[in-house]
Amino acid sequence: MDDRLRRAREGDIAAFNELVLEHQGLVVNLCYRLLGQRQQAEDAAQEAFIAAWRGLGGLRGDIFRPWLLRIAANACKDELRRRGRRPSTSLDDALEDGMPEPPDAGPQPEPVLLQGELRDRIEVALRELPDEQRLALVLCDIEGLDYVEIATAMGTSLGTVKSRIARGRARLRDVLLREPELLPTRFRPKV
Repeated sequence: MDDRLRRAREGDIAAFNELVLEHQGLVVNLCYRLLGQRQQAEDAAQEAFIAAWRGLGGLRGDIFRPWLLRIAANACKDELRRRGRRPSTSLDDALEDGMPEPPDAGPQPEPVLLQGELRDRIEVALRELPDEQRLALVLCDIEGLDYVEIATAMGTSLGTVKSRIARGRARLRDVLLREPELLPTRFRPKV
């Protein structure tokens, strides 16, 4: 067991703060992907860390990261319920909230513009997915968790995780293939 986790369970707030510092980027990014707005993501992440501190005694074993991500995902679900709708923030709004613009990789503006449009379309397509599919895809393809960690974080079976990821990817693919001109040449359908 991680010594910091053991000390935090014994009430050491400094040890818990070390865990927060280690995981805050991951938690805020997950919340941002689920909520679509930077400020709400930061608020949800803060709520998740407070809930984690309060519920640390209920953590079974030493699998802290998936447990924390499940708390964060639940905080996001609560926020979405409060809103009563799915997030509708555009990538432009996110850029205004302080997300840095991608670096200009090439001298030609057209590829950069197409890349921005593709990124925007992916963000919109992600928000169109059912909540559980979006969460599974973000945890897998953006955060890099393995299927077992995702199953733990989502409180579901491994088979359900695989199914949600496969269905989410298929839906994303269908959405993106409606606008093949945005895709890099190697991903465009052969005519």
